[in-house]
Formats: sequence, structure tokens, C-alpha cells
Amino acid sequence: MNAFPRQIANGLQQYLQEFPAVAILGPRQVGKTTLALELVQRTDPGTPTLYLDLESPSDLARLSDPEVFFAAHADHLLVLDEVQRVPGLFMVLRGIIDRQRRAGAGHGRFLLLGSASIDLLAQSAESLAGRLAYVELAPFVVTELPTEQAATPGALWLRGGFPQSYLARSDAASLRWRQQFITTYLERDIPQLGPRIPALTLRRFWTMLAHEQAQMLNAARLAASLAVSGQTIARYLDLLCDLLLVRQLPPWARQSSKRLVKAPKVYVRDSGLVHALLGLETADALLSHPVVGGSWEGWIIENLLACAPLGTEASYYRTAVGAEIDLVLELPGGGVWALEIKRSSAPSVSKGFHLACDDIQPSRRLVVSSANARFPMAGGIEHLPLVELMQDLLALHAA
Repeated sequence: MNAFPRQIANGLQQYLQEFPAVAILGPRQVGKTTLALELVQRTDPGTPTLYLDLESPSDLARLSDPEVFFAAHADHLLVLDEVQRVPGLFMVLRGIIDRQRRAGAGHGRFLLLGSASIDLLAQSAESLAGRLAYVELAPFVVTELPTEQAATPGALWLRGGFPQSYLARSDAASLRWRQQFITTYLERDIPQLGPRIPALTLRRFWTMLAHEQAQMLNAARLAASLAVSGQTIARYLDLLCDLLLVRQLPPWARQSSKRLVKAPKVYVRDSGLVHALLGLETADALLSHPVVGGSWEGWIIENLLACAPLGTEASYYRTAVGAEIDLVLELPGGGVWALEIKRSSAPSVSKGFHLACDDIQPSRRLVVSSANARFPMAGGIEHLPLVELMQDLLALHAA
């Protein structure tokens, strides 16, 4: 199968031609290292490359004096994995990049990989503003699958998009991998980042979010369930969002004469992790579980946002009287797409969707469902299969 979407690989190569440093962000095990090494192979054969894993003591020791090391490899493309583990590195990179720029060179020198935006973005924003481009690598999405698998993507929805989970030999093996992934994050990765949160407490919180997939955040209820404060819930949620494991979808924030709901909706970003947190191994178990609708909605949203052009703003719209749009995409060119997400293969549109569209006047009114045909619906609404809608978004990259 095609391991990575072509637009990501091409975009990375373009960024390396335009920026001194490029950062690939994504959760652990999503394939950042594989993508980086694949990209290195595509690079001009005349450009030497060097890969350093900064979780490896031997590789980390090579950066004991980073300025000397970088000067000794001034002609290399340097791939630095888990770069957030070395907090002081960004100031050094800034000085080296600026010196190279003054010398008339410096593009495509550093490829930085990070699994935690919590540190990487904060450090790089201060030190490398204007010198660093970001690319987020999401788990597998439907458009990356072979044609026959993309036509029936149920396995991707059930197992999620982490490569080792999706490609496991059985549903049971996939679930075991995801359960170990969750345990490793809770017991090793998060403590290494600094936050002192009991693993059991954070697991309970993460599981609560899975139970409430696609629901509006009710911090008070979560706080009461865990016997912690609302501020502590906000801290836990920010941590999981910064680790690119949870998404907060904000409410529509433009001017409106209607009274709008103001709480964000919360999603565990990978559907396979939702199902692992809830112990759902098979498709039958998923389809009979109350989370099935929220899981489907979150999975559709992650697939669409993985294909949306850079600069797209995503939100949802809901009024106090029930007018609602599941996903609003404000595109860089100025268009606004309103999307209703349905799991049924015979979708119908609620009155609330029509009312919400009348409020915000989107340029496209869309329904995406499990149906595999494209057809018009009443009220100027288009129904599109997921793959076709993703392809429409990808086409905007070249527009």
C-alpha cells in the first residue's frame, strides 16, 4: 500500500526547498521516522544525510556540543528525531540558520521530528519564527488505502490509522497493539515529558473522553467523576491535545444573531484508540455500542481535516434552539463548507441543518455518509462519499 499521501511527501520536499528547517509533528508510531527516511531517499543523491534519534544515548551524546557537531556536518541534511527531548537545541539552530542565511545558503538543512507539540511548538515559536515550517502527519486515512480497501473502509474505522494497528494480522492482534500503545504513553512517554499525573487517573480521563466521543465538553461532570477541579480537567485535556491524541473542535466564532453554544466538542482523534479504550475488538461489538455514532463522526472529521488545505479553520455550529452543523470548514480561499455527517447509507437531513445553513450561508452544503454515490439532495445540498469529498479537498491544494 502507499505508505504516505503524495501531497505530504511533495509538500515536505517543497518546504525543504523554501525553509531552513521543517518539522514533522505527529503522535508516536504514526510513521514520522519512516516518512523522513523515505524523503531522504528521494533527496538529491549528492546531498549527504544523517539521522539522529535523540532518545538514543549514543546519538544524544553526539550533540553534547551541538555547534561543533553541526559545523562538522554543514553539508548534510540532518534528521533529528524526538527533538523536543533537547530543549536548548532550538536557540543553537537559530544561530546556525541565521549564519547560513547571511552566507546565502541554508535551505533544507534540518528535518525535525516531534511527537509532542506541547514543547516543540512553544520552543520553536520563540526561537525559529520564520525559519521553520510545520507539517502534521496523521494516522492513515482512506485516500491512502488501495482502491479496493478504500471502497469498504470498515477495518480502518475499527482499527484506526496507526500503521501497526491497521496492518495487524487480526482484529485481536490490532487491539492488543493499541492497548500496549496506550499503556506506553501513560506509563513512559507522558512522565518523560514532565507532567506528574498518575497513569491510572489519566487512563480514566482518556476513557471518559472515549465514552463521550463527539460530545460537547462538560468539564464539571468530568471533574466530579475524577474528584478533581475543573482546572485540573483543563490541564489533562490540554496535555492530550498537545500530544495530538485528542482534538477540541471549537464552536463557530463568527458574528451571529442567534444564541450559540460555546463549549467545544471533544474527540479522541484516532478511532482505533477510541475502541481500544472501550474494549471494542470487533465490528459487531462496535456497531452495538452507544459510541458508534460519535466514533463515526470523529473518524470522518479526522479524514477530512487530514486532506484540508493549510490554513483551513474547522468548527461546529449549534444554537440553543437546535440548529446544528457537524463540521464547518472555512477554507483559505474564502469558501465555507457546511457538513452533515451520517452513518446511514440512506441519509436524510435534519431541519436543524437547514436552519443552521440559513444562518451562516455556506458556499457548499454537504452530506457525507457511508453511501458510495454522489447525488443532489433537497435545499441545494450535495451528498458525497467520503473519498470523493476528500479528493475535493485535496484538489484545493493545487488551486
